[in-house]
This record gives sequence, C-alpha cells and structure tokens, in this order.
Amino acid sequence: MAEYKSSAIEEFSNIWVFCEQRDGKLMNTDFELISEARKLADQRGSKLVALLLGGEGIGDLAKELGGYGADQVIVCEDPALAVYTNEAYSKVVCDMVMKYKPEVLLIGASNIGRDLGPRCAARLHTGLTADCTHLDIDMNTYVDFLDKNSNVDVKNTEFKMEDVNMKMTRPAFGGHLMATIICPRFRPCMATVRPGVLKKEEYDQTKAEACEITIVKPNIDTAALHEKVLEIVKEAKEVVDLIGADVVVSIGNGAAKDIETAKKLALELADALGGGVVGSSRALVDAGLMDADRQVGQTGKTVHPKVYVALGISGAIQHQAGMQNSELIIAVNKNENEPIFEIADYGLVGDLFKVVPEMINAINSMK
Repeated sequence: MAEYKSSAIEEFSNIWVFCEQRDGKLMNTDFELISEARKLADQRGSKLVALLLGGEGIGDLAKELGGYGADQVIVCEDPALAVYTNEAYSKVVCDMVMKYKPEVLLIGASNIGRDLGPRCAARLHTGLTADCTHLDIDMNTYVDFLDKNSNVDVKNTEFKMEDVNMKMTRPAFGGHLMATIICPRFRPCMATVRPGVLKKEEYDQTKAEACEITIVKPNIDTAALHEKVLEIVKEAKEVVDLIGADVVVSIGNGAAKDIETAKKLALELADALGGGVVGSSRALVDAGLMDADRQVGQTGKTVHPKVYVALGISGAIQHQAGMQNSELIIAVNKNENEPIFEIADYGLVGDLFKVVPEMINAINSMK
C-alpha cells in the first residue's frame, strides 16, 4: 500500500459513499446518498464509488446501488462484518480509504453512521462535518443555494469561484443558524448526512447492469477484536416512519393547551387523509409533550410527503427547513400573520380544536 498522508490532497480522487446495511438489507439513506453523490461526482468530473460492508453474500445487493448512480461498488465480505461493530467496521473503512484515497467520503447520519464517522475521521487524520443537510462542490450551484435559502446578499458578495472543496452545510447553534464548512487542507472531505434531506432518484436498471462490482476480502484479525456481538435484542416500540409517510399531520405550540385532545385529532385527521402519521414541532418535543422521533425540522427529521398538515405551528424557518418541499401544505393557525401561511398551499385561520373536527367530517363525508 502506498504511503497514506491526508494532507497530500493531490493524491485523492473520486466520490465515495459508505452504504449501510442491516440484516442484509440496504437502508433508504444509501439510495439518497448515492443519488446526491452522483450529482457531486458529475460536478467534479469524477467516479462515484459505493462502499458496502457485510457478511458473506452481501455482494448480492451491490447491483441495486448501481441502479441509483454508483459507477462501482466495492464489497467487503467477512463474517465479522455481518453485524455492525465500530471496531471492525472502522478498520475496514479506513483500510479501504488508505488504499484507494477517495476525495470525498459520505456517511448517513444514522445511529451507525454517527458512531462510525468520527472514529474513521480521527484515524484518517481529516475533518468531519456532522449532520449535514446540503452538499455542493460546484461554486455556481452553491451560490444559487445561498441565494434561495439564506439572507446572504450574493450579488454583492465576492466568492472564490474556483474553489473545488466540498461545501458541507449543517444546522448550528440549535438550528438557529446554518453553517457551511469546508476542509481545504486534508482529504477525504468527510460528512455524515441527515436521512430524508436528500432526494432519492428513480432506479435505473441499465445503470445497475453497467455498475462495476469489486469483491474484497478484508484483513480482519478476529482474535484481536475487543468487540463481539453476543445477542441483538430489539426494543418493542411503535415505529414512526415520518420520512417515508405520504401524509404527515404535525402539531405545534397551538396544541399545548390540550395536548392529548390535539394528538387524538391529529391522528384522526391523518387516518382520514389516508393512513398518515403524526409529527411535531420542536417546541412540543422540548416541552416533553411529544417524542423526539416525531420532530420535524432542522434539528428533527426532514419529510417530503404528498400532504403535510401543520396544526398550530407558527412555521419558523427551522420548521420550514424540514417540510417545505412537501407536495401539498395545509396550515391551520389562529394567527393569520404566522410565516407558515407564506408557504402553505391552503391556509385556515382558526382554532385547531374547532377547525380539525370540521376537516375530518368534511373528508369523511366526501368518502
């Protein structure tokens, strides 16, 4: 293996995505990352490589990654990789990076990704931007992003247009600011990316067939590993799939005066609209009135449902960042001047406890 030096940035090339699997199944975040990384690779004029780790037979999933845009999938198969452990996975990922020297390494900000990313970055002597919500390499697309999504006066701001570092944007200061971070002196540029914020492209069978699959037998000394999974016990709890839902009905501060009734109404409305799920603003989560896994927004989950209903939510920019790309937005709020109405397709001014029952009755009567 050639000497690895993270500061020798001229030796690094290509865009890599670490693809997470659980129980031999790819995660939806993999397809989101591959889809976005395809755009970055095209901007950079480089190759897109997916890195897939798992037990024997995991290579059977590799072609699917090609269908979303990967030019090549490097598959590391070993029984020690069948179930995630930080020690084994970080060793193999770092070995692959040191051997092939990718310019960019993207990891989904799942529980596994948030555990794996920092350890790999430390071993590879490079930086890591955590919980990103937007990525750019090309300066023109980055400036366009700033123009549409920030208060930066791009027309009167001087930019270094030849900058080819990856621009990694993430929430900062509790979601009150958005910070863009670059890593100009070391490679790879590493980022964990929040699930649900990137758009998954359509699967293309032609691309899948054209994808190059490389099977690698990793160098793992199992006797030297200190971590060993003895048993996996899954917690029995209600799973809230906000990201994959077609209908999301979220409640905010306007529901706090009678949270239990608001939850009941939100659930009934979600069911009437077609089996949706109930979400929440950050205010209710911070107050302990709603579970964190239901939070929508910059510091929660980003959703793209066909229908998004905001009940008693003011629509601060932090909340909008998590739902503004919904296909249809309906807002119910007593204050007609709330910012949620600026992005809503339909707005109802009134008390949600009076308006929502009328909505439910109207929908059910139409059925």
